[in-house]
Amino acid sequence: MLALWILFLLFMSLVGLVLFAAFSNKKAQQFLPPVGKFAQLGRTHLHYVDQGSGPAILLIHGLAGNLHNFTYGVSGLLAQHYRVISVDRPACGYSTRDVQADPSLEAQADTMAALLTHLNIDAAVVVGHSLGGAISLAMAQAHPDRVKALALIAPLTHLPDEPAPVFKVLDIPSPFVRQLVGWTLAVPGTLMRLKLSLKVIFGPEKAPADFAIRGGGILSLKPQTFIAASTDLQHIQTSMPQIEAAYANMQTPVSVLFAREDRILSCKLNAEDLPQRLPGASISLVSGGHMLPVTQVALCAQFIEGVAGKATGFAP
Repeated sequence: MLALWILFLLFMSLVGLVLFAAFSNKKAQQFLPPVGKFAQLGRTHLHYVDQGSGPAILLIHGLAGNLHNFTYGVSGLLAQHYRVISVDRPACGYSTRDVQADPSLEAQADTMAALLTHLNIDAAVVVGHSLGGAISLAMAQAHPDRVKALALIAPLTHLPDEPAPVFKVLDIPSPFVRQLVGWTLAVPGTLMRLKLSLKVIFGPEKAPADFAIRGGGILSLKPQTFIAASTDLQHIQTSMPQIEAAYANMQTPVSVLFAREDRILSCKLNAEDLPQRLPGASISLVSGGHMLPVTQVALCAQFIEGVAGKATGFAP
């Protein structure tokens, strides 16, 4: 009888966690609903924001992020002179991906190229932040004619020995377990770790008070955000060796903006040492943390405009 009561309590606890995850998912969508358009690209339903006119710039966010990391301020500044496409990567933000779709970094790069085709854009300057940097590199390798230049901000360019401590909770190899954790423990865990996580991800800079809504932070309370980030983390291990191996043959101009005090990715391995592996890469080091598109908006916009102006010959 005791065993039955224990099983019943465990079952009810599980149901409670699932209901809480569903409630959090609904509230996140109410506070920050979709703001852009959607495109059906193969097995992916992609959410994007299209601003401005002129030469095209494509903005690709990082792990567990969404397009609001760029619409926080960078995209608006760029849209004064360029056509700027901010995108939720597959399964991130409000983009969805069929369960049978390929979630690899290379496949995501292919989806970004497909978005350009959908928008009748021949080629764009591609901006990648963090994991978006690795996907941008993969895009330039697989679709060099679609990428005029890469402007990478705090990019992942080197396979880490292990995930940053703040992301270790995402290291779940089993797709079933990822779904289970995503719809039970992930949201309460995110709330419990929130203050520490923001301190690490933004540090030594501070997360802006309006990051939850304006910067898209509240979407971390969607179970799918955890599931997608965990999936991405697994594919970093399988995709990065191939991406790095192709550096020597790349012809696309690559410029990198990186903060010396970044607490998520090693500045030395991902930026300072990059020209030794990717000849011709230009590196700019600044003081700050990992979330430069949010904490140093004007600096990032200036960096991107410099790369875009050189690549397109466009002078605002």
